Order: sequence, then C-alpha cells, then structure tokens
Amino acid sequence: MTLSLWNLPGRMFEQYYLYFKAFHLIFIVSWFAGLFYIVRLFIYITEANNKKEPEKTILQKQLILMAKRLQNIISTPAMYLTIVFGTMLIMANPGVMKAGWFHIKLTGVLLLMTFHFYNSKLLKDFNNGIFKLSSEKLRVLNEVPTLFLFAIVFLVVLKNTLSMLIGFLGMFVLAILLMMGIKIYRLVRKDEV
Repeated sequence: MTLSLWNLPGRMFEQYYLYFKAFHLIFIVSWFAGLFYIVRLFIYITEANNKKEPEKTILQKQLILMAKRLQNIISTPAMYLTIVFGTMLIMANPGVMKAGWFHIKLTGVLLLMTFHFYNSKLLKDFNNGIFKLSSEKLRVLNEVPTLFLFAIVFLVVLKNTLSMLIGFLGMFVLAILLMMGIKIYRLVRKDEV
C-alpha cells in the first residue's frame, strides 16, 4: 500500500475531523456575528453626522472605537481561524475538493472575505472622517452577510444542483424581502421623526 503526500496529512487529521468541524463552525458563527454588527455600527457612525456638537464627536469617537475592536479583536481573527480549521477539514477529507458544490462554496467564502476587507477599508475611512456611503446605502450593505449565510448554508447542507438552484432562488426572494423591509423601515422612521 502506497501513501501519497496528500493522503498522509489526511490520515493524520481524519481522527480529529469532528473537532476541526466544531471549531470551524464556532469561528464561522463568530465571524458572521462581527459581519452582522460592523455595518450596523457604520450606520450609527454615519447618522451621528446629523447630531450637534459635542454629541456628534463623542458618538462617532465611541462608535469607531467599538467598530475597531469588533473588527480587529473578533471578526478578523475569527475569519482567519475559520480558514485555518476549514483547511484542516479539507486535509482530513481531501475528497471534498472533487465536489462541484465545494468550489462554489469556496467562491462564496472568497467573496465574503472581500466584503470583510471592504469593511476594514470603510472603517479606516470613518476613522479619517471620510463618509462615502449614506446610511440608506449602508442599510443595504448590512444585508450582504445575510445573503451569503443563506446561500452558503443551503449549498453546504443540500449539496446538489437542484437544491442549490432552489436555495439561490430563496436567496433572491430573501434579498427582495430585505430590500422591501429597508424601504418600509425608512418610511416608518420618517413618520417618527
């Protein structure tokens, strides 16, 4: 019996597969928690521009500090640990690399990482007093992680083309509902002000 170099780590890692999977899921949840909250903080930072001084400066300073801590202490480490434990899962089960759904999942993860780094850029801009997006645009941006979570979970759980199409259709419907919800919220909020 011959072992390839690729199979050797798999044999060493396969006994710990469920531990890797548990840690992978824990860090995914942590990463998504940060992704869900960071843009919400960006909305509050942007809306603080409408406040009078000194409230504006105090709010923005505190909210930017909260966003920095969230991004640097929770979200970014969780993203990297998600990748580390995901890589260990692949090493424990290299056959998954042959599955078509897995390549789509990896593409989704790469896009999610791009979103994560875009958030880092926005945070840097806020820290420098640059406000490129309105709170309305940020509300739309705030729904991006929800769409990715929806699509990736459907993809990983269902693993077949028909189910993926149904999942993506569901994601499209969810996106429409989220946009409608944002518009309704905006109308209700205008009535309250």
